[in-house]
Amino acid sequence: MGSFSLMHWVIVLLVVMLLFGGGRISGLMGDVAKGIKSFKKGMADDDDVATPAKPATRLEGHRVPEQDATTATEEKTKA
Repeated sequence: MGSFSLMHWVIVLLVVMLLFGGGRISGLMGDVAKGIKSFKKGMADDDDVATPAKPATRLEGHRVPEQDATTATEEKTKA
């Protein structure tokens, strides 16, 4: 009652081939392969999106908000 013998698997394979035909199984396997390729491509795209971008550099003439208060205080003391 444990495992099937080789003859059992051959009979099961023959019944499946009779029910579905060789062309349908071939087409089904091609669709599965396309799905796997699409999945791998999607996973690779997710890895690209997940990597953090470089931090923006400070442009000349623009102040960072934390530095505005300090700079304003320094300007008042200089004047």
